[in-house]
Amino acid sequence: MNAKELRKYFPILHQEVNGHQLVYLDNGATSQKPIQVIEAMDKYYKEYNSNVHRGVHTLGSLATDGYEGAREKVRAFINAREAAEVVFTRGTTSAVNTVAYGFARAFLKPGDEIVTTVAEHHSNFIPWQQAAKVTGATFKFIPLAEDGTVTLDAVRDTITDNTKIVAIHHISNVLGDTTPIKEIAQIAHQHGAILFVDGAQGAPHKKIDVQDLDCDFYAFSSHKMGGPTGVGVLYGKREVLERTEPMEFGGEMIDFVELYDSTWKELPWKFEGGTPIIAGAIGLGAAIDFLEEIGMDNIERHEKKLVAYAMEQMSEIEGMTIYGPQQDRSSLITFNLAGVHPHDLSTVLDSYGIAVRAGHHCAQPLMRWLNVTATARASFYMYNTEEEVDAFVAGLKKTKEYFGNVFS
Repeated sequence: MNAKELRKYFPILHQEVNGHQLVYLDNGATSQKPIQVIEAMDKYYKEYNSNVHRGVHTLGSLATDGYEGAREKVRAFINAREAAEVVFTRGTTSAVNTVAYGFARAFLKPGDEIVTTVAEHHSNFIPWQQAAKVTGATFKFIPLAEDGTVTLDAVRDTITDNTKIVAIHHISNVLGDTTPIKEIAQIAHQHGAILFVDGAQGAPHKKIDVQDLDCDFYAFSSHKMGGPTGVGVLYGKREVLERTEPMEFGGEMIDFVELYDSTWKELPWKFEGGTPIIAGAIGLGAAIDFLEEIGMDNIERHEKKLVAYAMEQMSEIEGMTIYGPQQDRSSLITFNLAGVHPHDLSTVLDSYGIAVRAGHHCAQPLMRWLNVTATARASFYMYNTEEEVDAFVAGLKKTKEYFGNVFS
């Protein structure tokens, strides 16, 4: 099924914005939802809305089956060893904080090291920064190559026997490069460190096998992969999840409650306090069904072809700066156009119905490394087409012409 055929499943794409056909190129922030996901959540609310795990009545059993069935779909999607290694969270940010608070803060001490990069999204940066401040651990950074990529030589030079946690992105939300996770895991484990991977831009765009990657934790969000907002996944190897303390306490996550102490349920439920995100998990399960039907390898192949096509045309525009590696990029392009502020560029493109991102992309340390205050970003997904790239590039040329006339 090609991109044009896929578009029929996405109702939101069939509209005009500011008198022009919508060209949605902000998928790195959130993707659009296929009708199958919308209908799956609608069916839950209409036909078997109930709380999970607690009730023995029919609706409760159906809801529990739907919720735990979604967990099994996630397990298979990322090839975890068991469903107990799949924890539902509110998203990637929540997953990172669960590990930074429940694992890192419990075990780190002065002299230990947390290793990351300046290319991380704030969600995979601030929790570790704060954990280092609280515990007295050292916060270290792997130097980036000239194009912003992470090299294995730099990883080897940075990680030491004092390193306890390595936290790194799978795919950069700014530079679009793919980090060699499997090799980094080997280096980290040789030094006795655990590896946390921010997969927010990875899981939606490429086939993930956590056993092959051998990462200790992997986190991602539903809303970037065709699923609903407000739900995500924390994968963890059983042995590290069992050493991680829950952040939220209350119903659902307890085993026994005494007057002065309590015990927690077994994995994964000790991390899912309160009524969980039932409809969201069911929607995520439907999104995974949709992605699996298309094939993650097909999605990755289409996006890389689209990005290469876009970069070729964009590079011909005078004054265009594209950040990150020029080859083998994932699903996004971050750029600046000389003489045009990214926010102004985004506003003009919006007038033509073209949606792109502008700002620091929750990556201010990386913006400083790039020596810019902001950039624009076009991010693609399975339903984007070459015709939309043509419209986007035409919009860039019109924007350049407009500001050239204004300030000439």
